[in-house]
Amino acid sequence: MLISNAYAQAAGAAADPTGGLMGMLPILLMFIVLWFVMIRPQMKKAKEQQKMVSELAKGDEVITQGGIVGRIAKVGENYLSLEVADAKDGPVVMTVQKNAVGALLPKGTMKNL
Repeated sequence: MLISNAYAQAAGAAADPTGGLMGMLPILLMFIVLWFVMIRPQMKKAKEQQKMVSELAKGDEVITQGGIVGRIAKVGENYLSLEVADAKDGPVVMTVQKNAVGALLPKGTMKNL
């Protein structure tokens, strides 16, 4: 006969008990590095942004994420009114969401622009 018979091999030695853990170790290390390099700083920045938005008050000078500079005229629960320019009839007021505020500017910044 030209074809030999194939037989099942006998069970060898027991599998390495740390084989599964050692295979997962690189994935775990990558997740830990990702946490400290990307996720944690992003969460910290979001927390600081939320704190800044909650402390906004009338008279603060801010810049929105769209680049508009203005002075807060009125603060609501979700929206605020920004005075962005002076006109003959009075100040030009825009209504924007609180979350659109990008940064709090030092007092007097609008006069220097």
